[in-house]
Amino acid sequence: MSRSDWEVVIGLEVHAQLNTASKIFSGASTAFGAEPNRQASAVDIALPGVLPVLNRGAVERAIRFGLAIGAHVAEKSVFARKNYFYPDLPKGYQISQMDLPVVVGGTITIRVGEGESAYEKTVRLTRAHLEEDAGKSLHEDFHGMTGIDLNRAGTPLLEIVSEPDMRSSAEAVAYARALHALVRWIDICDGNMQEGSFRCDANVSVRRKGATEFGTRREIKNLNSFRFLQQAIDYEVQWQIDTLEDGGRIEQATVLFDPDTGETRMMRSKEDAHDYRYFPDPDLLPLMISPEWKARVQAEMPELPGAMKARFMDDWGLSAYDATTLTASKEVADFYQATVSAAGAALAKPCANWVMGELAARLNKAELDVAASPVSPAQLAGLVARIADNTISNAIARKVFEALWNGEGATADEVIDKQGLRQVTDTGAIEAMIDEVLAANQKSVEEFRAGKEKAFNALVGQVMKASKGKAGPAQVNALLRKKLGA
Repeated sequence: MSRSDWEVVIGLEVHAQLNTASKIFSGASTAFGAEPNRQASAVDIALPGVLPVLNRGAVERAIRFGLAIGAHVAEKSVFARKNYFYPDLPKGYQISQMDLPVVVGGTITIRVGEGESAYEKTVRLTRAHLEEDAGKSLHEDFHGMTGIDLNRAGTPLLEIVSEPDMRSSAEAVAYARALHALVRWIDICDGNMQEGSFRCDANVSVRRKGATEFGTRREIKNLNSFRFLQQAIDYEVQWQIDTLEDGGRIEQATVLFDPDTGETRMMRSKEDAHDYRYFPDPDLLPLMISPEWKARVQAEMPELPGAMKARFMDDWGLSAYDATTLTASKEVADFYQATVSAAGAALAKPCANWVMGELAARLNKAELDVAASPVSPAQLAGLVARIADNTISNAIARKVFEALWNGEGATADEVIDKQGLRQVTDTGAIEAMIDEVLAANQKSVEEFRAGKEKAFNALVGQVMKASKGKAGPAQVNALLRKKLGA
């Protein structure tokens, strides 16, 4: 039986670390990279007599997320104690939300694949709730022992739970990427996966095609890269199919992914909610969010990616693909908008081509974020404008871009003038070059007149070479055909 006889069912639980300066229930710092156990307050480790105080900023970030996904932001939500014992959880419980979370429902639209085979899909969200993070167990450099760093204990998290709507690892990765872009876009999480600010747990099961009941799921914990997410799901899916086809059964479990082997391995049997003995936290009152509070947060929200994408298409005539690409991150969208603002709306499409093309390629090669681009939006706009008014050709424009990238000029105009790159538009001068090329390339002329179009392209290339790239290709084409009587 082939894999096509099976259907994959995936749901994701994502932990987004909220970018507040202090922890969710204490005033301790959330800054990353401090010496171990220097930022764990008495409240974070629940010493006797301490009381938690809820961080207002964490709540506002949860509200912002709920509004961004079109969810219901609860007027009343409740914090609960989730009881379990682990070395990095000195309290013996985690303050979280269970029955009454702060955000319920909502959707995220994802785009899967590229080209003609690409498609859009809407993934439903079950809930998003506030909770505190645990500490961290350190297994290296302790000579066979485990160290405990409690700096992360009490850091505010928004746990975002999807419905089991995804049917492939590609859809799961597309969803995780869209969610990652969104939490950064609305500025509630820095999204740094290497530092653990954005971590994914994948619930994976398989079932026969046509079946209505879900299979038994296994949860892959703490995936901190999109590549690992895809690899882990693909391995787990194949493992579950092989197990079932060999007559085995899947037991509900929590598993870990080993990037070195590319395999998942069982960590423990999967707990259910009742195993954690949830009960309302006696030290925290219910969280009440008034309509006025929601309205204030709504008024401060940035334009969301979907709305911006529609505006790019409606106002600037971009294709769905271009608009989607340019709104994949807020940094790229801001750079693009600043470029269009400087160049003018009439040049929105060529600005998009340069941002997605030459600029993106150079940033990728240099491993730089767009915010660190050596070429500013104003500089790029000036370059696009000089192409549009035929001051330079596209080929020369790449030389100008290179000079701007290397800091060899403050503006495109400065580089063009300094290097003598202005396009030759004088008809007489171009015709003189054409005459010289035709006289020196009689064989190509004869081949063209015999019907070989490639010979014409060769002649164009010779004229462009003679002009050192400064002649406009369109003008060269027109004058050359006239000279050849074509």
